[in-house]
Amino acid sequence: MSNERPLPRNTAAADAQPAAPTDPSKTAVYLVDLDGLVTSCNRAARQLSGAADEAIIGQPYSLFHTAEDRAAGVPERNLRHAREHGHFGTEGWRVRPDGSRFWASVVLDPVYDAAGQQVGFAKVIRDVTAEHAAQQALRDSEQRFRMLVQGVTDYALYMLSPQGVITNWNVGAQRIKGYAFEEVIDTHFSRFYTDTDRADDAPGRALRTAAEVGRYEQEGWRVRKDGSRFWAHVVIDAIHDPAGTLIGFAKITRDVTERKEAMAALERANAALFQSQKMEAIGQLTGGIAHDFNNLLAVVGSSVDLLAARLHEPSERRLLDGIHHAVDRGAALTQQLLSFARKQPLQVEAHNLNSLIGGFESMLRRASNASITFDIDLAAELPAVSVDAARFEAALLNLVVNARDAMPDGGTLRLRTALVALQANEVGTLAAGNYVCVSVRDTGVGMDERTVQRVLEPFFTTKPPGKGTGLGLSQVYGFITQSGGDLHIDSTPGAGTTVAIYLPAGTAAAAPSMPTDPEAGAAERVLIVEDEETVMEVATQLFRSLGFEVLTASNGRDALAVLEREPRIDLLFTDVTMPGGMDGIQLARKARALRPQMRVLLASGYPLPALAAQHGALDEFVLVNKPYRLSDLARKLRTLH
Repeated sequence: MSNERPLPRNTAAADAQPAAPTDPSKTAVYLVDLDGLVTSCNRAARQLSGAADEAIIGQPYSLFHTAEDRAAGVPERNLRHAREHGHFGTEGWRVRPDGSRFWASVVLDPVYDAAGQQVGFAKVIRDVTAEHAAQQALRDSEQRFRMLVQGVTDYALYMLSPQGVITNWNVGAQRIKGYAFEEVIDTHFSRFYTDTDRADDAPGRALRTAAEVGRYEQEGWRVRKDGSRFWAHVVIDAIHDPAGTLIGFAKITRDVTERKEAMAALERANAALFQSQKMEAIGQLTGGIAHDFNNLLAVVGSSVDLLAARLHEPSERRLLDGIHHAVDRGAALTQQLLSFARKQPLQVEAHNLNSLIGGFESMLRRASNASITFDIDLAAELPAVSVDAARFEAALLNLVVNARDAMPDGGTLRLRTALVALQANEVGTLAAGNYVCVSVRDTGVGMDERTVQRVLEPFFTTKPPGKGTGLGLSQVYGFITQSGGDLHIDSTPGAGTTVAIYLPAGTAAAAPSMPTDPEAGAAERVLIVEDEETVMEVATQLFRSLGFEVLTASNGRDALAVLEREPRIDLLFTDVTMPGGMDGIQLARKARALRPQMRVLLASGYPLPALAAQHGALDEFVLVNKPYRLSDLARKLRTLH
């Protein structure tokens, strides 16, 4: 195969001289006859070949071709081309008589006599080995650079015109941005920016900065072909020609989404750790103060008791009563402080939080007011959590009261439960795993970020003087963290607040108790409907002592909502006389229509004949008269089986 590389006609002059200015003393010129034999040559030819005239004159000009070219008939083909076209130019390997090779630039032109008859050829040859080596090195370098650029897959490397049009594209750009070469070439690079950035002229500003100062570097969101976003580190460098004219830009883009997410997670973890350490330090200080304060109150209280046994004057007793009241208030305060410091003993048992909320719902609704819409959204089949039920109810009531106070002009309060899977440190310093989340969201005044950062501290409050102690949320926080969970607050001024508590989920759903004989102490579910708070509390304690799981409602409308929501209620226990347009008998009949198999027990201070006269025959229901005792309830319940 020939090693020669033919040159176009415009690479050599028509008079057989090289196109580029050269040193004549280094340009070898031969005259060749029509048979291809050398008839004369200049000194430069002898120097180039390293041979005397007698070793050149009369020899075929193909003497200087390689053996491969001679075998392939290249010399004859070159002469024929020059004869037919009036010129031939090429580059390729040539051989000296000593066997050494050099890269030659060769021109062949026909030579004519005065009559216009061709008498031979003029051959001009130059040794351009050095130039060829430099060009080959440049080509090799360019090839290696192309291979390097195309081999980089972690970076998007591509060129832009001065106007921002994409002129080339590597495989890394295709991998990161999702576009093939033919999809982006000759399109504007602004297609990778978000709509907001394009509207803000971010692409144009980047090019102007790079053109003015030579370089632009920035991080921000970019958009892939599929519409997904990634966080990009971008560098744009201006490229100028030797005259200093801007000819384009080199752009490097790297996907650093994972790094950004890791840094954000680290910042969250550091913030959570700092908050945890701060609250721990405050808790230790608060717990120590509360403990010492309790000791002082014990001394004061005991001394007052001793004085009360000796003093009998009414005025003196009133003074002692005042001291007693102050001691009680101080004791309650220390209990709150100890709760924040996580030094209160907990009565921990496995509970279904939905059941606890359902049993406490009427109290939660009474804690709000008529101008507030109270929505409850309980997730189905929640796992059990290990928690102190009484303290959980107190914490939930605290959150509802805070939400109510944040909406003085009314609004919406939403109580929600959910099972969530958290990553490590996603909420505070909690480990990765499943948690039951109970959130209370209001549409109230909200808080700024600075307030949110301090709102869990003891005695910090956003309420006016005399309206709060600043211990409510700190008490909730102490209880939740002592229970192995954490608390998160999300708030925006004017848009409301969401307080979410997270408790570690058990490995299985809390199974509902199967209904059996209540006298034997097994847990059935009873819905107690009573509008008097004190009576409700007594009834709740009585039924719990009988082994019932208790749900409550304060009127007929709320009771029907509970019946529609809860999958199983074994017994309805309702007062007959209630406000709200629906009495207990009407409720009982509606409930029976919804659940024909459910047992119903009515309570009333009126005798049965008086109730029958007003409501008709009540043989379908069992009635217990007020005031009732535990034995009365147990006896009536036996008649329902």
